[in-house]
Amino acid sequence: MADPNILLLRIDNRLVHGQVAMAWTSALGANLLVVADNVAAEDKLQQELMSMTAESVGVGIRFFTLQKTIDIIAKASPSQKIFIVCKTPKDARTLVEGGVPIHSINVGNMHFSEGKKALTKKVYVDDKDVTDFKAIMIKVNDIFVQDTPGDRKDSLESLLKNQ
Repeated sequence: MADPNILLLRIDNRLVHGQVAMAWTSALGANLLVVADNVAAEDKLQQELMSMTAESVGVGIRFFTLQKTIDIIAKASPSQKIFIVCKTPKDARTLVEGGVPIHSINVGNMHFSEGKKALTKKVYVDDKDVTDFKAIMIKVNDIFVQDTPGDRKDSLESLLKNQ
C-alpha cells in the first residue's frame, strides 16, 4: 500500500484559522485538513468553528486524536491531498515516531509563555520543545519556520543553532 499523500504537517497552537485554511491549503493544493489534537477531537464547539473555516475555502476537515491519526492515516485515499495540523512539537513528535509518513514540517505559530524564548517573532520554544524538535529532525529533514506561504522560509535547524 502506498503512503498517504501528506503534503505538510504544520505546528500551530491555534490549529485551523483563516491563515491556515486560506493561504496554506491553497498554496499546497490540499483538499483535506486533518486536525490531530486530543482535545479538539472531543470538543464539538472547536470542531464547528474550524469546520466553518475549512468549508469557507472548500476543503474537507477531520478531527482525530493523535493515536487515531497514527492508526488510520495509512487508509487515506490516494485522491486525498492531506494537510495535517497539530498544536505542539510534542504532538508532531508523537505522530512522526508513531509512523505517520511526514516528509515536511512547517512551524508556524507557537505563542510565548513563561520560560519560552523567541526563535522568531511568532515562534517561542522551551527546552522540551527543543528536545522534541531534535528528535523529529532525526526522521524528518525538511523542517522550517514560515508564517505564511509568501514569507521567508527559515530552517529550524539553523534557528536552533543560533540559540
